[in-house]
Amino acid sequence: MFDPKTIDEIASRLASAVPPGLTHLKEEMEKNFHSILQAALGKLDLVTREEFEVQKGVLAKTRAKLEVLEQQVAELEKRFPAEQP
Repeated sequence: MFDPKTIDEIASRLASAVPPGLTHLKEEMEKNFHSILQAALGKLDLVTREEFEVQKGVLAKTRAKLEVLEQQVAELEKRFPAEQP
């Protein structure tokens, strides 16, 4: 789902934000950041932008059909009112 280069870049940015006194740990921290990010992002239930746009279109069509059906039902209810007991 996520581009490994993007994860590498984020891990590198995080590691570069380490205070100067801990620069000797930078490489190890970068590896740890990378694995933590990969695990956390892997747990997320995400979709691509393309999948999102497709589903957005499907939803729009479904809403339009629903509105038409609601109008038809309203017209039928006016024509044939339900009998009250």
